[in-house]
Amino acid sequence: MKKKLIKRIIIAGFIIFFVFSYIKQSITVNRIQKEIDSKQSQLDEVKQKNQRLQDEVEKINSDSSDYLEKLARERLGMIKPGEKVVNNEINPNSK
Repeated sequence: MKKKLIKRIIIAGFIIFFVFSYIKQSITVNRIQKEIDSKQSQLDEVKQKNQRLQDEVEKINSDSSDYLEKLARERLGMIKPGEKVVNNEINPNSK
């Protein structure tokens, strides 16, 4: 009688151990899957940015003087001789 009780307790202990191990592994797998999804999203964003930059490099390398002039004006604030700069920005601090 005592041997059966001990046997049942040991079996119940193993079952409880395996259930907790399974739950812990499931939680870990879910966490890792979320990390993978997040990294995949970041990778997609970087690929899109890389493609945009490659397109811009191709435009620059295509000897398009119009595009280079546009970049010089927008990014560097350059102007042609004799031109005057007109700033259309509204300053929210001044009234």
